[in-house]
Amino acid sequence: MGMKVSITESGAELGRSFAFAFTTAADKIDLAAVSGTFEGDITVEGTILNTGRVYRLEGVIRCKKSFTCDRCLGHFVEPQEHAFAEDFQQSGTDDEADSEVNLFDGDVIDLTELVRDTILAAQPLRNLCRPDCRGLCPKCGADLNQGDCGCDRFVVDPRLAALQGLLKK
Repeated sequence: MGMKVSITESGAELGRSFAFAFTTAADKIDLAAVSGTFEGDITVEGTILNTGRVYRLEGVIRCKKSFTCDRCLGHFVEPQEHAFAEDFQQSGTDDEADSEVNLFDGDVIDLTELVRDTILAAQPLRNLCRPDCRGLCPKCGADLNQGDCGCDRFVVDPRLAALQGLLKK
């Protein structure tokens, strides 16, 4: 099931924009490279505008990512919204020299790669339940987001360990 927009069916006349919408699943657009999984449908809504030189596609991708927090190991589901704006041009036209424009053949623009790349590029390097997640206590394993466990978590810098030995004498 591809996410394709037909420029002839949309009636995208010069200067006019038309809406499009798709619903798909993560496995159908090859999102296996992301740590975590996507729950439910991925929806894509947007508009296509014929500028005369290019077809400008703008819209938003909505999905829900299920993941395990890298610090506290809790399970979370995060709704995500990713905006996109891309220019497409039919291959074989005289203006193909612009490297910022995506080329397409025929009368159909396939958005599958755009949607997949937009979602992948927006994923954080670390999966955190919140930016200030305190994680787990390295001594007892308590979730520090629920409160302090009372353990002494002071770690001596190994470069200063010899000096600490002198202080004990």
